[in-house]
Amino acid sequence: MSAQPFSQSPLSYRDAGVDIEAGDALVDRIKPFAKKTMRPEVLGGIGGFGALFGLSGKYREPVLVSGTDGVGTKLKLAFALNKHDTVGQDLVAMSVNDILVQGAEPLFFLDYFACGKLDVDTAATVVKGIAQGCELAGCALIGGETAEMPGMYPAGEYDLAGFAVGAVEKSELIDGANIAPGDVVLGLASSGAHSNGYSLIRRIIEVAQPEFAADFHGRSLGDALLAPTRIYVKPLLAVFRELPGAVKGLAHITGGGLTENVPRILAAGLVARIDAQSWPLPPLFQWLQAAGKIEQPEMYRVFNCGIGMVVIVAEQDAEAVSARLAQAGETVYRIGKIDRCEEGEAQTIVKP
Repeated sequence: MSAQPFSQSPLSYRDAGVDIEAGDALVDRIKPFAKKTMRPEVLGGIGGFGALFGLSGKYREPVLVSGTDGVGTKLKLAFALNKHDTVGQDLVAMSVNDILVQGAEPLFFLDYFACGKLDVDTAATVVKGIAQGCELAGCALIGGETAEMPGMYPAGEYDLAGFAVGAVEKSELIDGANIAPGDVVLGLASSGAHSNGYSLIRRIIEVAQPEFAADFHGRSLGDALLAPTRIYVKPLLAVFRELPGAVKGLAHITGGGLTENVPRILAAGLVARIDAQSWPLPPLFQWLQAAGKIEQPEMYRVFNCGIGMVVIVAEQDAEAVSARLAQAGETVYRIGKIDRCEEGEAQTIVKP
């Protein structure tokens, strides 16, 4: 049997599932969002092969700090609720909060948006959220990539990745090396579950079958679950600037919760003793725990439980740092102390 001849009709990229015109339309839509995030150091606009950023002369010995992350399975909830205006801020927050913990000021951000078929309206909504996150962090949305890959993703779904670069004076790096027994552990309130633990959250939803549109403490449960990750950059940069050296260590409470993130900044022989009664467990976490019948240690190992950033300071600096953060709009709790670690103890112990 002879092979069938190929069609004589000319093929285009659109026939293969890639719409170049849609990609161009998206670039035009997002340029105004990116423009709002520009800093004086940016040496070009969106659309070039590479993004250009002139490192400011304000640094004597600059150290570049970089971070990359995604939004995780929180995206599956965004798809289910057809709500795409908050995940962009999540994407920015996950990277800029990470580089902030080492004392770095976020300078610029790049995003990667991948899908099977590009929906310009949805993509523009997501990128608008990314730009809003960059504004909150004070960094420039300097570039990115939109990848339309037919057959790679189910219809209506996409994936996100982000990449942030910041800078800090070498002498002002925050690495936790000076943390000592007697230091105070401060906790900054989270805005919700941020972008961690959503595989468990989705399992709880599957079991509990809640009504997303129902009132949940003044907003819908869906809005509570998709609340964007809080960005702590500007308030903490103000503390670094106005109270130099006061912050000894920072821990961004992401995957691993309190019990696995705080030890990352503690030297051997130290333990953070945290009192869970020192801050209120927000209603969202109360609901998750009850609906999923989650045991207390698992809550602190998976979720932030209302504390999105941990700040460690000396006792004599605790009041001043707390006051400055509160002035900048943060809700601050004194949640524990640093102690010497006894043999066999974990490096972070949350007392229920």
